[in-house]
Amino acid sequence: MSATTKTNAGISFKPAHGLGVACGLAAGVWLGAAEAPTKLVTTGLSPYAISLCMVAGVFTARWTIPTLMKGTRSVFADLAENSHLIPIAVLAGMLWAVANTLTVFAIRDVGLTIAFPLWNTNSLVGIFWGWLLFGELRGASVKNVAKVVLGALAIVVAAVMLGFSTIHGGGAQAGRAVGGVLAAAGASLLWGTMYIPYRKAYISGMNPLSFVTVFTIGELGTVFALVLALDGGMKATVFHSSDARHMLFWLFLGGFVWVIGDLFQQYATKYLGIGRAIPLSNTNQLWGLAWGALVFGELAHANWQHRLLVVAGSVVMILGAVAVSTAVASEREQASTSQALQRECVRYGLDYGQVVLRYGGHEPDEGGPRRAWWDYLIIAGAAGIFIYLWSNARVPPLSMSLGWVWALAAVLVATASLGGLWLWKASRFS
Repeated sequence: MSATTKTNAGISFKPAHGLGVACGLAAGVWLGAAEAPTKLVTTGLSPYAISLCMVAGVFTARWTIPTLMKGTRSVFADLAENSHLIPIAVLAGMLWAVANTLTVFAIRDVGLTIAFPLWNTNSLVGIFWGWLLFGELRGASVKNVAKVVLGALAIVVAAVMLGFSTIHGGGAQAGRAVGGVLAAAGASLLWGTMYIPYRKAYISGMNPLSFVTVFTIGELGTVFALVLALDGGMKATVFHSSDARHMLFWLFLGGFVWVIGDLFQQYATKYLGIGRAIPLSNTNQLWGLAWGALVFGELAHANWQHRLLVVAGSVVMILGAVAVSTAVASEREQASTSQALQRECVRYGLDYGQVVLRYGGHEPDEGGPRRAWWDYLIIAGAAGIFIYLWSNARVPPLSMSLGWVWALAAVLVATASLGGLWLWKASRFS
């Protein structure tokens, strides 16, 4: 297979498979860490309150990080050029917000270790949508199809094994178990479907950093509406409880961590497609287990059978990720992607040459300064919010190993640094 594919319009683009794989795996590291603050559901805060607080942190991060990387002028110029994608970005944010709220219910009712693998079946939903709507895997060899499908199935099976590995000494209340399972399944369906707007945006040439700034409006608006409608309105505990105020920093921090993972996931979706990106980012189950077992001691009293499940599940998940990551798209599959790009260009009157360049990570030089004075206000405002929340924070009433917190935090920093550097060198965050 040649490194560069010729499109029907005579324009060439070089697939960024390796970069997409790196972004997918980095997403798994960060998304796994972001689930840790959801354990605060055990402290009495409602799922709606936790979701709202986390999404408030997500909203703050989704405007701060793009401002740091590209500047708001670049973001708004991209949005103006792709205004037809703004409604679907808001819709994607709404889907995410409902799914995220469902996950908190699932964690409350059946526990993180059961809920996590259930909602990670979204990789299978994503493979179906990618094939049906965007021609992913069409024209792929039997070997590549097997790698992606079987690799995704292996990751789901491994997630189930890792989930069962931490079940010991009791379980969820019987009356809530069915509701928790249904909530996790609903989150899986919504999150798998949420990738449709992602992929549609990127085959239209939109920058992931621009997409997420609109995406977050749908997120925040939806969770706020859920609190008003279902959690007591303006009398909801989250607006008045002093206990909630002391936990805000940790939930904001969880939202911020999630955004970094999601940005890597967005770039993986852009460069690999839905079918490959979601399974790779779903290795977050492995990292979620690391936080649960090492930081919160969830395996402290596990017997040898549970520990064996951890080892076996980890090996299966790694093998599944290897299978997906080595399924490099053939020229025939890339031709199918090219056809999807052409359909978007015809539908919305886009310049095909520019879309192909942007899809390949090559944005045109905009010229002039990217930073505006208000960019610095946005960054300073976000920093001020976190400083204020930190000054009011209290250590959560959870048993934690601080040594492992620092060790896993170092992994997060290393992953973001290496992944971010590769993205910058390869595409300037395009």
